[in-house]
Parts: sequence; structure tokens; C-alpha cells
Amino acid sequence: MSKKAKESGQDRSFEASLAELEALVTAMERGELPLDEALRLFERGVQLTRECQTALQVARQKVQILQQTAAGPVLADFDADSAAARGE
Repeated sequence: MSKKAKESGQDRSFEASLAELEALVTAMERGELPLDEALRLFERGVQLTRECQTALQVARQKVQILQQTAAGPVLADFDADSAAARGE
């Protein structure tokens, strides 16, 4: 995996991203951070929120694939590129 992918959180689990986001929110809610630090944490929080939303979207699409199989429930891997091409 590339350094950029690691830095962007692509190898992180949903749970790890959510835990980090919760910690950021807790730190910011205390209201004791300097403005620069609060802004940096806010920006990181936005990034983590997007990562979590993406992970949830992929999971939802996997469930839809499972439910829509005509031959009965069969779990198929979700291919984001194919889904985007189909407009899903």
C-alpha cells in the first residue's frame, strides 16, 4: 500500500475511524483548544466523517447486492467502479 493511501486512512477500519472521530469530538467539546488546533481537529473530523460515510455506503451496497440476487441470497463482492458505471 502506498504511503499516501496509509495517510489518507484507506487501510483503516470503520471502527477505528469512528473511534478517532469520537475522540476528536470529545477534545473539541471541552473548548480548551487553541483556535489553530481546533481548526486542525475539525478538518481531520471532516475527513474521518467522509471515510465513515464511504464505508457505510459500501456496506449498504453489499447488502443490496445480497438482497437483489434472483437465484436467492448470494453474497457478491461490491465493485465500486462497476456500481458507479451503472449509476448506483
